[in-house]
Amino acid sequence: MHQSRIISILLIQIDQMNKVNRIICTLAIVFFSLPFVANSQVTLNADGPGNTYELINSVLAPSGNVIESPDQTPDGSHPTFGRHIAEVFDPELNKYVFEFYSHVSTGSTGILDNDISTLKTDRQRVEIKTYASSPNNLKGVIGETVTYKWRFKVPVGFKPSANFTHIHQIKPVDGDDDSPIFTLTARKGSPNKLQLIYVVDANGSNDYKREVNLSLFEGIWVEVIEIIEVGTGSSGSYSISIKKVSDGTEVLAYTNNNIQTIRTAATDPGSPQVANSFIRPKWGIYRSLLDAASLRDDSIRFSDFSIAEGTLSSVDFNLNAQDAIFFQNPVQDNLILFESAKDNYEDLRIYDSNGKLILSKKISSNSIDLSELSSGIYLAELIKNDGAKKVSKLIKK
Repeated sequence: MHQSRIISILLIQIDQMNKVNRIICTLAIVFFSLPFVANSQVTLNADGPGNTYELINSVLAPSGNVIESPDQTPDGSHPTFGRHIAEVFDPELNKYVFEFYSHVSTGSTGILDNDISTLKTDRQRVEIKTYASSPNNLKGVIGETVTYKWRFKVPVGFKPSANFTHIHQIKPVDGDDDSPIFTLTARKGSPNKLQLIYVVDANGSNDYKREVNLSLFEGIWVEVIEIIEVGTGSSGSYSISIKKVSDGTEVLAYTNNNIQTIRTAATDPGSPQVANSFIRPKWGIYRSLLDAASLRDDSIRFSDFSIAEGTLSSVDFNLNAQDAIFFQNPVQDNLILFESAKDNYEDLRIYDSNGKLILSKKISSNSIDLSELSSGIYLAELIKNDGAKKVSKLIKK
């Protein structure tokens, strides 16, 4: 039914309501009549051996080169191996995936694989990225919400460095951009760990937000969903969830709804810097060689890359009455989910009238604390383990 027809019907019904309900319903109509920016989504999947670099570049930067690999000329140290990213068939996923290779074996001139980006000899990398030459919808700028999704599998016996072995980075561009803002890194230890690291700016040190045993990931495909609202100070938000593909078990999760996710200009007279222009992702193997003796030739598999930018689209803002089956409106400080919702959905996200993500929570019981929300009308998005979603209107008193 056309939206204007729906609104006309609702206006007739409003006339028959009492004053309080008329006010609430009128606000709801105004809210759901607002235009919303549609998601812009880009996906990258392996399609079989050959032309792997060309495929990756065609998606992440059609006019550029997003590959950082030691086989590239003129500065790559290991062209004889050939391309360090291949497309191989994975029997568990039953499809082709990307496999990234990193070599610590030595040749006549030393360790075979170098870092083509910095030419430093104490590290090596094989990574893909978005960057300045990528389309604008692959760059996260202030005010945007970006969702990154991908799958990866670390092999059994993977040997991380004691210093760093980055698997994923969210890097800023321009200004204070030496250190990534968010990093997933594997680290040698007793036992080996996978760490989520946050660095607020050049004056900040590594803030270890999460740390779990690396053994939870070895030989297992996991899926990552990372959502970033790009903002300075406390106006940004960040959430990440990593789950096993096989059964949906969550092995790492972190959410912060008041965190800086892009850096401002630095006014320090000794080191003035402009503000970051945008943030962008990197995936692959980027590791320190200061602990080379404990490393080995290694690989990591990646699949199902997705970058989605924007807010909820108009199709998500559905006026269908069945959307209200998950809870009873209006909601007080505690949202009480019906049992069917608690049993069938894993995550809850709350959006404001601009489609901006303002709250993200795991569903562990049928009572969810919403006391931090101001009174108003929101969108509640419930998400299943397989990624299926349902959106409901939420009126907070």
